[in-house]
Amino acid sequence: MVSTLSWGMWRMTGEDVAEARRLVEAALEAGITLLDTAGIYGYSSPSGFGGSERLLGRVLAQAPGLRERMVLATKGGIIPGTPYDSSAAYVAEAIDASLERLGVERVQLWQVHRPDILTHPQELARTLENAVASGKVAAVGVSNFTPAQVAALRTLLTVPLASLQPEFSPLHLEPMENGLFDEAMVYGTAVLAWSPLGGGRVMAPGTPREEAVAAALDVVAAAHGVSRSAAAYSWVMAHPVGAIPIVGSQQPARIAEAVDAYRVRWTRADWYKVLVASRGVRLP
Repeated sequence: MVSTLSWGMWRMTGEDVAEARRLVEAALEAGITLLDTAGIYGYSSPSGFGGSERLLGRVLAQAPGLRERMVLATKGGIIPGTPYDSSAAYVAEAIDASLERLGVERVQLWQVHRPDILTHPQELARTLENAVASGKVAAVGVSNFTPAQVAALRTLLTVPLASLQPEFSPLHLEPMENGLFDEAMVYGTAVLAWSPLGGGRVMAPGTPREEAVAAALDVVAAAHGVSRSAAAYSWVMAHPVGAIPIVGSQQPARIAEAVDAYRVRWTRADWYKVLVASRGVRLP
């Protein structure tokens, strides 16, 4: 079981263990127990590849009790310059490397970060099954896969495909419209929505479309006494697929504020107004 909000660590890098611990504790104290990281997180910072995992590992070494309070998810398969590798040899190596950086023996969820076109889904299925059988991974999922790629992998897997992680926000509707959400609902697969604030554009709109979406969100935010970001998270969560927004803020107050999403109750009329604003055309 996981919280219906997640906290993502793609920007949690550096050497400040005390600050990183404050962020982890802010998420847990807010009731956000699903923590999402990846091997590639930190690559573009001085921390380098694996920087986010290493920093979280240092937090857990300093405060081991935090580990039991979280559901830990990480991802692998992106290699700068390659760019993707989901071969059996690399996935096994990536999982071991993540566990070492995190200082743990097992993660609850390991996801293929992006599809590797050169890996046959049969090979990937066997690789993910072996990861679960090893005990190093409790469950497996995929991120940024197309509906067809998900269907092919699911057909070949003998263990459940626990999660899908697409980009989804009031400004990015693709997984709701390309069949990915429908597939997830049929199989009861968890959906983790990355960039639920549209890469910050929900909060700082720069185009007429973005401004229209922000205005539609603001109506509902004002009615419930919450921030626009909380309204956006709740809009994502209102879809029957039960998407889990990944909160990316590195500010404890903003992390705590995210749970205001639970205060919002969407009418169909208000939810569809945001959708219409995003699409830019009336519904038929």
